[in-house]
Amino acid sequence: MTRLLLVGAGHAHAQVLRSWAQQPVPGVELVLVSPGPLAPYSGMVPGWLGGAYAWREICIDVAALAAAAGARLLATDLVALDATAQTATLASGEVLAWDWLSLNTGSTLEPPADLGAPVLALRPLARLQPAWDAALAAHADGPAGQPLRLMAVGGGAAGFESLLAARARLLALRPDRPVQATLVSRGRALLPGLAPGAVAAATRVLQRTGVQLQLGTACTAATAAGQHLLLWATGALAQPWQRDAARRGGLAVDAGGFIQVDARLRSVSHPRVFAVGDCAAFQPALAKAGVFAVRQGPVLTAQLRAAVAGGPPPDGYVPQQRFLVLLATGDGRAIASRGRLWASGRWVWRWKDRIDRGFLGGFAPGHRR
Repeated sequence: MTRLLLVGAGHAHAQVLRSWAQQPVPGVELVLVSPGPLAPYSGMVPGWLGGAYAWREICIDVAALAAAAGARLLATDLVALDATAQTATLASGEVLAWDWLSLNTGSTLEPPADLGAPVLALRPLARLQPAWDAALAAHADGPAGQPLRLMAVGGGAAGFESLLAARARLLALRPDRPVQATLVSRGRALLPGLAPGAVAAATRVLQRTGVQLQLGTACTAATAAGQHLLLWATGALAQPWQRDAARRGGLAVDAGGFIQVDARLRSVSHPRVFAVGDCAAFQPALAKAGVFAVRQGPVLTAQLRAAVAGGPPPDGYVPQQRFLVLLATGDGRAIASRGRLWASGRWVWRWKDRIDRGFLGGFAPGHRR
C-alpha cells in the first residue's frame, strides 16, 4: 500500500483531508502528523486575541477531519527528515517511512532572549493560547490604576491587528487599568503593500486609540525597557529542522531554510516531496501570508491525487497578483484593501467575520463542497 504522509495541518492540508474524506483514493494509506487535534486558523487569531471568539471557534477540528478522511493522526512534530531514504523522524521518537510526503508546517518566530520583558510570540500558533491565557491572568491580578505597557513588534498585518486586539481585550478585562500601547517596526512604512487609503485609515486608528507608532526602529532591550508585555510578530523563520543541514536530509532550501519548490509545488531536489504555504520558497518569492496557502490547497490536492495514482501531473500553481486583505481593528470594525481599493467600517468587520466563519465551516464534519 502506498503511504502518503502529510506533515502539518495548515490551510492547504485541511483541503487535502476534506477532499480525501469526500473521495478516498484506494490503495493509499494517509497519515497526518500534527501537534494536536485542533489547528487554529490564522485569519481569526486577532479576533480571538480581542475576545470576539473562543479558541475552539477559530480552530479546524483536525482529529475529526482526519477520521473522516480515513487518515491516521499522529499528535507530534517532525524533527528530522531523510528525503533520500524517504523517512521522517518524529518528536515521539518514531521513524516513519513514506512513499510521498507533503509539508504544510508554516513558519515560526524566535524573538531575542535578552529583551528584558515578557515576550508573546505569535508563532507557533499552538503555543499561543496558553501564553495569552497566562498574560490575561497576570493582567487581571494587577493592582487597580496601574497602567500596563504593551508593545507589538512588526509593522505588518500581524503586528497591527494583534496590538489592537490585545489592547481591546486587556481594557475590557480591567477597565480600571490603562493600557499604554506602542507599535514598533524596523521598516519605515506601516503595512507595506496595502492601498494608500487603507494605510491612512490604519494610521488614524492608531492615533484614535493612542497607540504610539515607532517606524525605522529595531526592538532591542533599550526599546523594550519598561514594557510589561511584548507581542512579537516579525521575522518569519523556517522550522528548526529546515534550517539544520543535518536534519533536513539533503532537501533543497533557500538561504533561510525554506523548501524550494517548482510550480507544481514539488521539491526541486526530491520530486516525491511537496511543500506549500509559509514553509516553502517560491520563484518569484511570495509573502508569508495565509491567502497563498488557501489558493495552493486545490492545486496540492490535485497534484497528490495524480502522484499516488501514477497519472500525469495537473497544471501548476499560479499565484494571485492581487488579493483581499481584511484587518480587524479591535473595536468591531475592520479595514479592507485590494490593489488600490480600500474601505473601512463595521460592515467590513461583519464581512470579514462572515468570510472567516464560512471558511472554517467548510471543514465541519459532514460539510460537502
